[in-house]
Amino acid sequence: MVYTEGDIRRLTWQSRRGMWELDLLFVPFMENAFRELELDDQERFVRLLDCEDQELFMWFMQREEPEDSDHARIVKIVLDYVRSTKSSA
Repeated sequence: MVYTEGDIRRLTWQSRRGMWELDLLFVPFMENAFRELELDDQERFVRLLDCEDQELFMWFMQREEPEDSDHARIVKIVLDYVRSTKSSA
């Protein structure tokens, strides 16, 4: 599936989780990095949005690792993106 700008706007809205820590990760990632991902990784991110906030929080705060290899891959991609933006700021 190729994601249209309408899809990306919807996904950006869906990325607003209501948990501040996750919003700070997901919204900038959607706005600045999602379009550049390979299609498989875009799909991994979309599936990640179906996960529970508490689970996501544990993964992104690196208190736990996802058992699913697709989730683990996209968590790493998002964290790498966040680290790269902090080091260039």
